Amino acid sequence: MAYRYYRRGISLVALIYLLVGLYVAWVYDYITPGLLRDIAEALLAVLLWFLILLGVDLHLG
Repeated sequence: MAYRYYRRGISLVALIYLLVGLYVAWVYDYITPGLLRDIAEALLAVLLWFLILLGVDLHLG
């Protein structure tokens, strides 16, 4: 009886592909520090939405 094992997650080749893509996007200014700050603020707002309702300011910088 042959068992097949399926591995979850991302492969090493896909991880390297994504990292190279991020580097190229950074070098050609598709990703900027301002964009990263905006994404971080949005993630904080989504994850900590209850703090926003209590009046906490989640803006970075």
